[in-house]
Amino acid sequence: MFTGLIEEVGTVAGIKKYDNSAVISINCEKILDELKEGDSIAIDGACQTVTSIIPAGFEVETSAETLKLTILNDYKQDRRVNLERAMAAGSRFGGHIVSGHVEGTGTFLRKEKQGIAYNFYFRAPENIMKYLVYKGSASINGISLTIASIVENSFSATVIPVTIEHTNLKFLNPGDKINLEPDILAKYVEKFVGKYDNMTGNINENYLKEHGFID
Repeated sequence: MFTGLIEEVGTVAGIKKYDNSAVISINCEKILDELKEGDSIAIDGACQTVTSIIPAGFEVETSAETLKLTILNDYKQDRRVNLERAMAAGSRFGGHIVSGHVEGTGTFLRKEKQGIAYNFYFRAPENIMKYLVYKGSASINGISLTIASIVENSFSATVIPVTIEHTNLKFLNPGDKINLEPDILAKYVEKFVGKYDNMTGNINENYLKEHGFID
């Protein structure tokens, strides 16, 4: 599990693509502390497993599914990427619950200055937009951000200068793709109140009364 609080912006040192996978090398400094093979790390919000430690960073082996659903497939050498190690037990929880399971990609549209901050505007596909709510949370390139507005197939997030400075948001240009993960809690709510669940089938008011959830 991750929090959406970026620890470091690393650099893609190299990427080797194969038929159904890729090996990505990342140069970094801060997060190398105690990092070892088998650890989970979010790269632009996509949970990956460290497969080897290299002199200036680490490597991951990325599956075809990840390449299909994320911007990792577009990586080139020297690209700047957001990095966050998995949350340690007992550490302070900030941001919001981020699973590292990117649902798909969106598009950066523009940014507008608002006081000391900036409003960043993004376009997202319907399968992600349906989970976004005003003042709710979303992971954008692994960054926990609060949604400031929603209009049809686009949304915005207000970002303070320190977040821009310490993430790869500062490198975004209009038209750039971004990784998106909506708040996992929204998906659980959909599952619980939807027509079916995995075990019992129909969940409705009668079902909840019968099983003692409501009077």
